[in-house]
Amino acid sequence: MHPQRQPAHPIHDLIRKRYSPRAFSDRPVEFDKLHSLFEAARWAASCFNEQPWSYLVALKQNSEDFARMLACLVPKNQQWAASAPVLMISVAQLQFAGNAKPNRHAFHDVGAASAFLTLQATALDLYVHQMAGFDVARARETYSVPATAEPVAAIAVGYLADLDALPEEQRRRELTPSARKPLADFIFSGTWGRTPEWLAK
Repeated sequence: MHPQRQPAHPIHDLIRKRYSPRAFSDRPVEFDKLHSLFEAARWAASCFNEQPWSYLVALKQNSEDFARMLACLVPKNQQWAASAPVLMISVAQLQFAGNAKPNRHAFHDVGAASAFLTLQATALDLYVHQMAGFDVARARETYSVPATAEPVAAIAVGYLADLDALPEEQRRRELTPSARKPLADFIFSGTWGRTPEWLAK
């Protein structure tokens, strides 16, 4: 029960299947699957192989730990994320470990690691919902995140639940097909805004 993707060109089934649900089952995620998610993230590419990502993780089995992380989310996200069995916050290391110089690619690389994690989750019949809606300052204080690092995104992971468990507004959003820009809107060649000839054919 998720919006069917209608790609304009062939893509891998894992990419088409992936979406960000709000209806999560409270079924725990098996530890071996959690290991696989983070192993996938571990193998993402990064600038100078710096691997500037960290993940703060809270499992619902530990109710106190889970409540602390849930409290970092904005109220609207708390409403549905409370049912997910796993919550995370991704964190970017902002400096290179070897020379303490700024790593301007850190956020990009954390995003790549989280994308790998998400596709691995999809392969295991798990779903991931990444969120900008969380309190960065509260996360930093709650988890003693150092000044050389920056919380990037909150993440819910779990198995799908029946959409009937959601409020009407959220259920309607869940069933709305996800639109995407056409390729010509973001693929340029020669100069900014010029559509490549090969793309126009």
